[in-house]
Amino acid sequence: MKKTVYLFLCLLVGSMVTGYAEILTGDMRPELYLPLLQGKKVCVYSNATGMAGDKHIVDVLLEKGVDVRAIFAPEHGFRIKADAGEHVSNDVDEKTGVSIISLYGNANKTPLTELVKAYDVVVVDIQDVGLRFYTYYVTMLKIMNACARENRQVVVLDRPNPNGFYVDGPILDMKHKSGVGGLPIPVVHGMTLGELALMINGEKWLDDGMTCRLEVIPCANYTHQSRYVLPVAPSPNLPNMKSIYLYPSMCYFEGTVVSLGRGTDAPFQVYGHPDMKGYAFSFTPQSVPGAKNPVLLGKTCYGVDLRNLSDRKIQREGLNLSYLIDAYHAVGVGEKFFTRFFELLIGVDYVRPMIVAGKSAREIKACWKDDVARFKKQRKPYLLYKE
Repeated sequence: MKKTVYLFLCLLVGSMVTGYAEILTGDMRPELYLPLLQGKKVCVYSNATGMAGDKHIVDVLLEKGVDVRAIFAPEHGFRIKADAGEHVSNDVDEKTGVSIISLYGNANKTPLTELVKAYDVVVVDIQDVGLRFYTYYVTMLKIMNACARENRQVVVLDRPNPNGFYVDGPILDMKHKSGVGGLPIPVVHGMTLGELALMINGEKWLDDGMTCRLEVIPCANYTHQSRYVLPVAPSPNLPNMKSIYLYPSMCYFEGTVVSLGRGTDAPFQVYGHPDMKGYAFSFTPQSVPGAKNPVLLGKTCYGVDLRNLSDRKIQREGLNLSYLIDAYHAVGVGEKFFTRFFELLIGVDYVRPMIVAGKSAREIKACWKDDVARFKKQRKPYLLYKE
């Protein structure tokens, strides 16, 4: 009962903020997707975010008589309990008895192309947050590749993008392609997973120029200017909407010596380091569920608390490198501030040297202005929702 009330309040808040009718996710439109699944062997790519109202999509499908044979789980696992990057083992869903197959880490030695042969359709129902380094879409890309090669169908039950109201950041230089960057798109691409799947097909981004048999069940009453409040946290260290709005600006600290608050009650909302003396705010990362061994574990970090920023201000600024630049100068270790992971996150080579050279966040942002304009034009044929 409490979960139902919470979901209703989240949807109501979203409606009040946007002025639109209640947003319906794709999985809340069974009349559109059930005909595609009846009589088929189905696998579901999802996690705890795959809620169709107050029921999980796996439960909904089973109740409707759909033959769900397995669940594909992404980073953090099916129940969203694992740390970022932690290898997740195969499992069995306690409630339904359906096998859970981890697609993250090395739990499976069986190639994905072999796994998908057992199913007719893979249903995608998972909440993304619209960032190039968020790994859920990379797993979807791998599923689409495997299904294209084995002539299996993918059905995406679309969900709103909480950062879908803008595009920002450089387009990935594909020499930096990795598990945190799988496509030549900006950091903030402003698309839903359904739109992104259509673009993957349309731009021939699958291996060998293949295309996947794809159906997208769109959201209802959603536009790219909607401010959708997520009813379920999408991963352990994105616990609230402020962390999700700050994520495009804060994630680069993962490629530095600075803590961004993993192991505290404010991940992606604070940053600091023991050598950032002179800052009034401090925190000490601890080992907690979802962050068992955070950066600077047990060390007092001095720095900045961003929780007092309004969501409106964060949204207006978009991708903001000023926090990173502030920490770079405060720590004072030069190039040792960065790790190799930084380029995988930002996706290009020019940002690090510009920071080292003393350039401002505004000067750096100007360098990807053309990328943003080019991508917005490129993605236009694949958009399902009004901009």
